[in-house]
Amino acid sequence: MGSHCYVLAGDHVGTAMYIACSSLNLSQILSEKRPETQADILSRSKLLTGAQLDRAAKRGKQRNYSVDLPAHMAQCDANYHLLLQLFPNLREQPERRIGLLLTALEVQVVFQVLEKGPYTTLLSMQVDSDDKWTKMAAAPAMTVRVYHDARSAEVVSYQAQNRFHGKYEYPNQRMRQRDEKVQLNRFLGEFLNLCLAHGASTQPIIF
Repeated sequence: MGSHCYVLAGDHVGTAMYIACSSLNLSQILSEKRPETQADILSRSKLLTGAQLDRAAKRGKQRNYSVDLPAHMAQCDANYHLLLQLFPNLREQPERRIGLLLTALEVQVVFQVLEKGPYTTLLSMQVDSDDKWTKMAAAPAMTVRVYHDARSAEVVSYQAQNRFHGKYEYPNQRMRQRDEKVQLNRFLGEFLNLCLAHGASTQPIIF
């Protein structure tokens, strides 16, 4: 543990030296057992985080994800037909509002045309409500590209995030799921079905 000093009894100078040596040894022991500094803690946490990411990356390589393209296209095609049931004249009207009546919640789902083209329409879908939950939690808000020639609809942005790839390596910088794009389009379909099951038009439908 450290060096020791020995003196003869009655030797005052030696006694002082012994006390000094004991204090030095005690300081060394306390130094070895000192609490960690903030820098030490941060350094160790960075090493731990790096090791965890390495392990997650290795696990990710063992579970490769491949896109089921036919299933994804079928989902986008179904979303197109669901949209037309809720907003049949989206190529003529600029906006559509659907009242969504649930057990303890009443909101309006607003479909708004942002861009029009001969073959495509860019549509925004937002939830409008005065209920407190919409202020505490982020209500669904997405942008959908409608392809009239292909009869398909695909999510192009969600909650102010865009440019979704077909698949992602995990972990990634934005921490998106491997099948983020597939999940978003599936969610769109589920939400449109919810509107059809529990919604009511707040505007007259013109065919």
